[in-house]
Amino acid sequence: MGNYTYNSFTLQLEGLNVSNESIYPVFLFFFFSYLFIMVTNVGIVVLIFNDKNLHQPMYLLFSNLPFNDIIGNSIMVPRLLVDILLPPSERLISYYECVVQAFASHMFGTTSHTVLMIMAFDRYVAICDPLRYAAIMTNKMVIKLTVSAWGVALVLVGILLGLTIRLNRCRTMIMNPYCDNASLFKLSCDSVFINNVYGLTFTVVLFTSSIGTMVLTYTKITVVCLTCKNKSLNSKALKTCSTHLIVYLIMLISGFSIITLHRFPQYSNYRKLCSILFHIIPGSLNPIIYGIQSKEIKKFISEKVFSNF
Repeated sequence: MGNYTYNSFTLQLEGLNVSNESIYPVFLFFFFSYLFIMVTNVGIVVLIFNDKNLHQPMYLLFSNLPFNDIIGNSIMVPRLLVDILLPPSERLISYYECVVQAFASHMFGTTSHTVLMIMAFDRYVAICDPLRYAAIMTNKMVIKLTVSAWGVALVLVGILLGLTIRLNRCRTMIMNPYCDNASLFKLSCDSVFINNVYGLTFTVVLFTSSIGTMVLTYTKITVVCLTCKNKSLNSKALKTCSTHLIVYLIMLISGFSIITLHRFPQYSNYRKLCSILFHIIPGSLNPIIYGIQSKEIKKFISEKVFSNF
C-alpha cells in the first residue's frame, strides 16, 4: 500500500503497443482517417443547414450523427496521434482532461444509439403513416426528438461518470489508448460494486431500447411494404431504410466487438484497436453511405463541386 499514489492529478496512458517500424504508418492511417472524418462530416452538416431542399425531418435528424462524429473523434483522435509519437513513459494526461475525454467518449457511443432510434421513428411515420407525416414531423417535433436524444444520453452518461469521480484513486495507469469510465474506476481501491451494477444496467437498457426500437419499427415497415402494392413507396422505403440499417449495424457490431473483447484479457491489444475503430469507422462511413443513397446530397455535390472542374 505504501507504493500507491493517492488521488494523483497526473495519470499515464498505456496507449497502443506499436513497434518502432509501425509508428509512422499507424500515425498516418489515423491522421488521414481523422482528416477524412472532419472534412466529410463538417461538409455534411454545413450542406444540410445551407441547402433549403435538405431542411426535411430526415436530414435534420441525420445531421446529429455527423455532429456527434465530429465531437467524439475530435476529443479522442488528436490526443491519440500525439501519444503514438511519444514513448510510453511520457504519455501523461491530467485527471480532469481524462474525465472530459471519458465523458465525450461515452456521450459519443450513447448518442449514436439515441439518434438512430429517433431516425427509426421518423422512417416509421414516413412509411407507415405517410398522410400524417407532415402533421406529425413538424419542426417542433424534430426539436423535441433531437433534445430527447441528447438529453437522455447526457443524463445516463452524467450519472455514469458521477459515480466514478466520487471514488478515491490509488493508481495512475490508464490501461487503454484513451480514457473511458471503466479505465477511470479501475484506478480506485474503493469498492466499485455500484459502478459495475449501474454500468451493466446502463448497457442493458441502452442496447435493449435501441435493438427493440429497430426491431419494432422495421417489423411494422416490412409488414406495410409486403401488404402495399405501391412499387414507388416500396422502392423509397427500401432505399432510405437500408441506409439507416447499414449505419446502425456498423455501430452495433463495433460496440459489441469491444464488449466481447473485454471478456478476453489476452486479446487486450485487439480490444484497444477496436475501441479506436469504434470512433473512426462509423465517423468515416456514415457520410459516405448517406451521401451515396441520398438523391439530394448527390445532386448538390454534382452541381456545386464537380461543376467547378
